[in-house]
Amino acid sequence: MIEEAVAAAHRRGWAFVLAATMRVANDLDLAEECVQEAYAAALQSWARDGIPDNPEAWLTTTARRRALDAIRRERTLRSKLPLLVEPEETVEDAAMDEAQDEEPPDDEVADERLRLIFTCCHPALAQEAQVALTLRLVCGVPTPDVAKAFLVSESTMAARITRAKKKISGARIPFRVPHGAELPDRLRSVLAVIHLLFTVGHTAPSGADLMRADLADRALHLARMLRELMPDEPEVAGLLALLLVTDARRKARVDASGRLVRLPDQDRSLWDSAAIAEADGLIVAGLRTGRLGRYVVQAAISALYADAPTYAETDWGQIVELYDRLLEIWPSPVVALNRAVALAMVAGPEIALAEVELLDLPGYHYLPAVRGDLLRRLGREEEARAAYAEALNLAGNEAEREFLAEQLAA
Repeated sequence: MIEEAVAAAHRRGWAFVLAATMRVANDLDLAEECVQEAYAAALQSWARDGIPDNPEAWLTTTARRRALDAIRRERTLRSKLPLLVEPEETVEDAAMDEAQDEEPPDDEVADERLRLIFTCCHPALAQEAQVALTLRLVCGVPTPDVAKAFLVSESTMAARITRAKKKISGARIPFRVPHGAELPDRLRSVLAVIHLLFTVGHTAPSGADLMRADLADRALHLARMLRELMPDEPEVAGLLALLLVTDARRKARVDASGRLVRLPDQDRSLWDSAAIAEADGLIVAGLRTGRLGRYVVQAAISALYADAPTYAETDWGQIVELYDRLLEIWPSPVVALNRAVALAMVAGPEIALAEVELLDLPGYHYLPAVRGDLLRRLGREEEARAAYAEALNLAGNEAEREFLAEQLAA
């Protein structure tokens, strides 16, 4: 019971608690440590005193107090070693003590989370470091899953995140939402964070379930917040549309036993028509601006899948054309692989396979999975079996592994 309550509070409130603590600590390492300690303390305190009415407020107060204690200990140490340290900095203890006991108003939650996202997405960091750090800290994605999203080793990603945190601390990067001309320098990374967060939630890199609904829901929430903050930015609308139209298929992606259901076999009556309609409106508005970015085009592609009455009636030709445009805007081997899947429906599997063979995506299990499907359709069964075996070896999600094992057995 207590463990479930703490886990639920972690899913709902990690980002907010960390953001609120960061405003006191002004150091990501210290803030993260204090928040982790607060969640650990909750296991004992809530078992003894009962679950509080507002778990997130309790966790925020506890984490902020621990941060203040750490800061005071550091000041005490400095005062005892005046010849070995820099002059003591002023900390407004009274104001922070008062703030820590206040329950944050609901309308400030969005600002706190966005503040932390924009802090982590500071242009002083490399974009990959920005995105990785934000996924780990703000979104709570485990480091191994962040590594898989970037197709690098866990140790490489851990080192990258550590360097990013040290750079934020060492450079004293301010903890605030940027204004005016600063926004464009960070928006690209913020959009990438939300998109990758949704991707990790939509199909979990590891675990027994196909998706992590909590991460997908968090990404949708962040996309809506960003849309409120920047209502005139087409790419923000495009990202929200992409997430909506993709998530609309959620209920049809697995059967009653949790087994993966391929897109051609999904029950389209289970798709969320309201979400698809909302996405369509955002896409049309984005296309009318003439400022086509990757998210508007990706959303338009996903909408063609969603709007088709059946899989067979999908407008594959238009999808290939949109992928061509997407490759101009965002050259990526992952985009090229997705284009090849649509191309196979237009020009046949042999032509599509020729393009797939040119791609280099080490560690990306969808590449051998697509190769296996195309080879199977060409009747090259031994090669298809080897490709499916490679995909099975690389996949970490149990639902996908079960599907690939079935294809291999067949």
